Amino acid sequence: MLNKLQAFLREYAMLTPGETLVCAVSGGADSMALLWGMYLLRERLGIRVEAAHYNHNLRGKESLRDEDFVREFCQHYDIPLHIGSGRVVSGKRGLEAAAREARYAFFATLPGKVATAHTADDNTETLFLHLLRGTGLKGLGGIAPIRGKIIRPMLSITRQDVLNFLEQQHLSWVEDASNHSDAYLRNRLRRHVIPLLTQENPRFAENLSATALRLREDEAFLDSLVSPVKVLEISPLLALPPALQSRAIAGFFAANGIPDIQAEHIALTLKVARSENPSAAADLPWGNRLYREYGKLFIREEAIPLAHTPLPCPGCVELTALGVRITATQQTLPENAYDYFTVQPVGEMVVRRRLPGDEITLSGGTKSLKKLYIDRKIPARQRPLIPVIADDQGVLGVYGIGANLARAGGGVTIQFEKVHSSETL
Repeated sequence: MLNKLQAFLREYAMLTPGETLVCAVSGGADSMALLWGMYLLRERLGIRVEAAHYNHNLRGKESLRDEDFVREFCQHYDIPLHIGSGRVVSGKRGLEAAAREARYAFFATLPGKVATAHTADDNTETLFLHLLRGTGLKGLGGIAPIRGKIIRPMLSITRQDVLNFLEQQHLSWVEDASNHSDAYLRNRLRRHVIPLLTQENPRFAENLSATALRLREDEAFLDSLVSPVKVLEISPLLALPPALQSRAIAGFFAANGIPDIQAEHIALTLKVARSENPSAAADLPWGNRLYREYGKLFIREEAIPLAHTPLPCPGCVELTALGVRITATQQTLPENAYDYFTVQPVGEMVVRRRLPGDEITLSGGTKSLKKLYIDRKIPARQRPLIPVIADDQGVLGVYGIGANLARAGGGVTIQFEKVHSSETL
């Protein structure tokens, strides 16, 4: 096992002399083999070896037992140990994902590089999970050998290699009781499916992990041909080959903070891009929404339309979310510009969004606000956010457009002032 471990470290240039390597140790067989293997290789590699254990507090006394086991082992061999602990609460993606996030957040605080004990068998199981759920080349690449400061030097080592090594070294480990339960899909694959394939070829896990690593290299090359962007131009996207279209969309999602997307989201994005509707839109995970604004695609949280807000005179209304302050003052001389105008209101004034039937008269004639917004190519996402000043008889004026000339004259001046904004109009 040591030869495989050292060869894999060298192949991926995972370590350089003088570095500190922290081995993530749960106390299970794989992580104990990793820690001991790196401990034996430390002088040959010229590195400092430490250990880290994160207690998720999910299994009661068994969690405490695992922590004590790792602590005693490290004390016996004078291996520096970092202990982390937390109360993991299931989130949107489940308890297992929440535990992983807590564990990796702890790893991020550790010095040097952090090695996890993922083996060829783990890579094989991950590959099967992706296949069952549906995947592309990225999913077929399995577990990444290197991701930031995290390295996985045991991806060429099988679980049987681990057990043989621990037996040769006379080392013990602790067993997680949940590993023997068929409640989890990964366990069912590990206990029932993969053993059948291993009977056909004893090197099945090793070979499949090697295949995944080669596919990961192909995926990395294809990914390098596109650049992640927050705004996606539709014409260049549709001109790409299908293999690059999906990667451009994945990069687009990642740039907007949505890294975990499925094939259905890529298909949905292409559907919006190919739509004849220049303002097409679609719902996305985690409360986001995909918008088409003519020749471009955007991802944003769903916009909240303007509510009816009384506008006193004199007085002002501040639309905090939009960063717009609207002031009403008495004025006798008529004025008209895009950010201020004088009108003759009837009854109470309000600030609101466009409503069906709203019309405005401009120098070119009278038209509905709906048609005006379309003619001016105002994105559909922004239309519910545009402040409309109205009274008992209809529209008085619109922010960024001006007064309704049919209602213009001396009386009240409406002025718009742009302040800090989280939403662009």
